[in-house]
Amino acid sequence: MRRVVVLALLALALPMATWADTITLTNQFGTVSMTNAGIVSKGMELTSFNGIVPPKGHSLGSVSYATGALTSGSVAAGGTFSSVGSSFVVIGKGNFGQPKGVIFNGAFVGGANAITWTLISHVGQSLKYELTGNIAGQLYTGRNVTGTTTQDITTHPGQLAKGIGHATLGNTQLNTPEPGTLGLLGTGLLGIAGTFRRKKA
Repeated sequence: MRRVVVLALLALALPMATWADTITLTNQFGTVSMTNAGIVSKGMELTSFNGIVPPKGHSLGSVSYATGALTSGSVAAGGTFSSVGSSFVVIGKGNFGQPKGVIFNGAFVGGANAITWTLISHVGQSLKYELTGNIAGQLYTGRNVTGTTTQDITTHPGQLAKGIGHATLGNTQLNTPEPGTLGLLGTGLLGIAGTFRRKKA
């Protein structure tokens, strides 16, 4: 019975050990082009990196992304976009403690209907959309990571007709595996196995 309890606890601990840390990024400002060919950002600023926030009037770097083509629905009413041909890149200036150069170089993942484009609200002339999707790529440390991103975009009917939107806030979470933690877990497992073997003998 005791062995079953120990193994159950280890099974619960393994996922937490594998993905024990998260890098949180936010972006603001800039514009997006919204067409059936895809949604493409321009001029977005990296406004926070894991709690690091720049002084007023400064940015930590840039965030840029592009989706694949529209696969269902419409730009005006909401729908889904493909991840094929997409990109998601974060570049840091390194001026306030954040990494300098490419922080994350990746793309949206999931295939044909990977990216969700949702009309959140339509109040008067104000339209608010939300772009969400899973991303994967390489971190500045050389490690391959996965994550999620949510991008809030506003526009109004006249600009929507021209395919123009404005980025209000973007939140991105990158899950970073910790090999060191896995090594410690492995050592613990060996120790427990040794204990059971001695008791059996």
